[in-house]
Amino acid sequence: MIPIPSGVRVWIATGHTDMRRGMQSLALTVQESLKRDPHAGDLYIFRGRRGDLVKILWHDGLGMSLYAKRLDRGKFIWPAASAGAVSISAAQMAYMLEGIGRCP
Repeated sequence: MIPIPSGVRVWIATGHTDMRRGMQSLALTVQESLKRDPHAGDLYIFRGRRGDLVKILWHDGLGMSLYAKRLDRGKFIWPAASAGAVSISAAQMAYMLEGIGRCP
């Protein structure tokens, strides 16, 4: 699990993201598409088209980190909106990443 300090905001990038993209490309997406600062300390979660892989981008004040999680079965539940970002709590993110909030 990612050790998230209190006060960190978590954003889900709605829609689908090309999962071949790396840290710099995802940071550019945060800056240009979501109109947010990728170095401000917030977490950004991206999901691939198939729905079984997410990538999490986070700048902790010292450097940028990129985390990935792929489900063996099922898909991550994702907002229906096709553009923008949705804010969720750290508890909701933990629930989602534990696989409890996934579709069969």
